[in-house]
Amino acid sequence: MKNIVIAAGYATRLGELTKNFPKPLLKIGKSTILGRMLDDIDQIPEIDEHVIITNHKFATIFEEWAKEQKYTKKVTIVDDGTETNDTRLGAVCDLLFAMDKLSIDDDMLVVAADNLLFFTFADFVKFAKEKGSSCIICHDQPSKERLQRTGVVVLDENNKVLNMEEKPQEPKSTWAVPPFYIYLKKDLDLVRHSVENGCGKDAPGNLAHYLCDHATMHAWPMAGTGENLRFDIGSLDTYKEACEKFAND
Repeated sequence: MKNIVIAAGYATRLGELTKNFPKPLLKIGKSTILGRMLDDIDQIPEIDEHVIITNHKFATIFEEWAKEQKYTKKVTIVDDGTETNDTRLGAVCDLLFAMDKLSIDDDMLVVAADNLLFFTFADFVKFAKEKGSSCIICHDQPSKERLQRTGVVVLDENNKVLNMEEKPQEPKSTWAVPPFYIYLKKDLDLVRHSVENGCGKDAPGNLAHYLCDHATMHAWPMAGTGENLRFDIGSLDTYKEACEKFAND
C-alpha cells in the first residue's frame, strides 16, 4: 500500500508564513505538521512507500526535508510542475499525476497534509482490509454549519456508504468526512478515469464522492466528534493556536 500525501497547495490563507514555504512543513512543537502524520503512518506494516505530491515552487524544500528523514519506508517527492495558486492542478488531478508519474498500481492511503491527528491510521487500514472495499473515514459532527462545509455521508447498518454529498445545504446525516481515504487496487481504473468522466478536480472529497457513485465503499466511523479527532490548520489563527497547544509535544 502506498501512502499518498496531497501537499501541492499554496496555503494562501496563511499569508506571508507560506508565501515561500509549504504549510505541511511548518513547525508544531518538536516536529512538523507532516512529520507528525508520517510518524504514525510509517509504523503501518502494509505501507511500503510515502509519496508526497507537491508543486514546483516548494519541491526543492520537500526534497531537502526528505533527505533528513529517517522513516523506515521510502519517501518519494513528486513535483506537479505548477508555480502559482492560479495554475494549481487541484487535489484530484495531483493524485492522478502522481499515479501516472510513478505508475502506481497498488492500494493507496490518500491523505491531506494539513491536519494534526489524534487517532492512528492503522485502525483505518485494518477496517478497509476487513471490508474489502475502498473506504472513507467519518465522524459525528453535530454542527449543521460545519456539515455544510464538508462531505457528508449516509450509511447502512454495515457502514456501507449509501449516499455522499459535498457541502450540502441540508445534510442528510451528521456523519462528516475528513480528507483521508483508502482506494483499493481494484478501483484504480475508476480513479484514473474519474476526471474525464465528470469528477471535480479541486477538493479531494470530490473523488470519494465520485467513487461512492460508481463502486462499493464503506466508511470507518470514529468515536467522538471532529474536534476530538483532528486539528485542521487552515488559517494563521489556527496555526498559532496549534503552536501554543502542542508546544511541548
